[in-house]
Amino acid sequence: QLQLVESGGGLVQPGGSLKLTCAVSGGERNYYTISWFRQAPGKEREGVACTSRSNGKVHYSDSVKGRFTLSRDNAENTVYLQMYNLEPEDTAVYSCAASPSILRSESAACDVHEYAHWGQGTQVTVSS
Repeated sequence: QLQLVESGGGLVQPGGSLKLTCAVSGGERNYYTISWFRQAPGKEREGVACTSRSNGKVHYSDSVKGRFTLSRDNAENTVYLQMYNLEPEDTAVYSCAASPSILRSESAACDVHEYAHWGQGTQVTVSS
């Protein structure tokens, strides 16, 4: 059974940085598409860094483009989300998710219904 565990969330001031970690176990990470999503109170879950495994491209939402970066450590079966210049609007529960599908298009890569495995999430709060 594939398991994903997020860590690294917390309280940070506007303009600060955080690095989230998604530890993958119980399966071979390379056989899954791993992406990052977030859900703010009262809002739908949205993809912030969505991977197209067919070409390795990462699609970033417009609201985080240029500030967030997804990276991978294949040896450690870990996926990271580095977040810079955080804004209060980034406050949300951040989750990583895994899909067995390749997800070629951006719309597919960011579609929550394509992902069968989810971590428990980690809270990120941006506030002064």
